Parts: sequence; C-alpha cells; structure tokens
Amino acid sequence: MLSENWWVLALRGLLAVLFGFAALVLPLGTLEAVGRLFGAYAILEGALVVLIGMRGTQYRGAFLSEGAFGIVAGLVALAWPGVTALVLLYVIAIWAILSGIAEIIAAVALRREIEGEWVLFLVGVLSVVLGVAMAVLPSVGVLSLIWLVGLYALAVGVAMIVLAFRVRDVRRRGSSGVN
Repeated sequence: MLSENWWVLALRGLLAVLFGFAALVLPLGTLEAVGRLFGAYAILEGALVVLIGMRGTQYRGAFLSEGAFGIVAGLVALAWPGVTALVLLYVIAIWAILSGIAEIIAAVALRREIEGEWVLFLVGVLSVVLGVAMAVLPSVGVLSLIWLVGLYALAVGVAMIVLAFRVRDVRRRGSSGVN
C-alpha cells in the first residue's frame, strides 16, 4: 500500500524542503511569523501522514500517531503564534521527538518489506536529535531555532523525497509491494 502512495512521501518531502527554505531565506522577523509558518507546515505534513495511515497500511498506528503529533503541534503553534520563544521551542522539540520515534518504529517494521528503510530510520534519528538538542539547549535563541529547524526541514525533506522514489521503484519492479 505504501508503494502505491509513494507520491504522498514525495509531497511530504517537498513540503519540508519548502518550509526549510522559507525558514532560512524569508525575512521572518517575528516569532509570530515563525510560529504560523511552522503551524501550517506541521498540520499539512501531519495530514499527509494520516492519509498514509488511513489508506490501509498494516502500520496504520505508527502513521496515525506520527500524523496526529504533527497536527497537534501545528494547531498549538497556530493557536498561540506569539508565545514566547521558549514555549515554541518546546512545542517543536516535543513534536520532533515524538515524530522521530514514530518514524524509527515504522522503519524497523518496514525493514523486511522495502529497500531504503534506513532513510526513514535516519529521518527519525534526525528528528529525535533535533528535539533533544532543542530541549537541552533552549538558550540558543530564536534565530538559532529558526536556522536549526530550517536546516532540519531541508535534510528531512530531501530524505523523504529519496525514500519516496525508492518506494516507487519497489512498485515498478513488480515486487509484492509494501503493505
């Protein structure tokens, strides 16, 4: 089922790349703008992950959990976009850690079914590392937060796009597919 929806993974990657690019180059002078940008990204990305989970995959729980984490984090960021940098930092840190754990679980579960599951595992590890770094070093400041999240989003976006095309290739080779 995942191989049939490879385009959803690619779209997740594209959203992450666009968000990362925007966080790095747009003049986001206020925390409120960053909060809204992150909120919109997290909700869209979470909805795509939920879509994968609802499309009949046997890993429904992992996908639905990861998507729910993203949607909740996005809603919190949109509801309170002007909150202090520390609160936004912890919202993003918790989202990154929980999403990363879900991605690691999904990668381990998929290891026998697709090639390139290590990319999803790497995305999960990057997410957990980002979340832990943000939680442990909250004094890095808003600009550092923006740059860190932007670079993370670019790296994860590229990794997701690579994974999407690897999953698509499994389907094209006529394998049994990923269920």
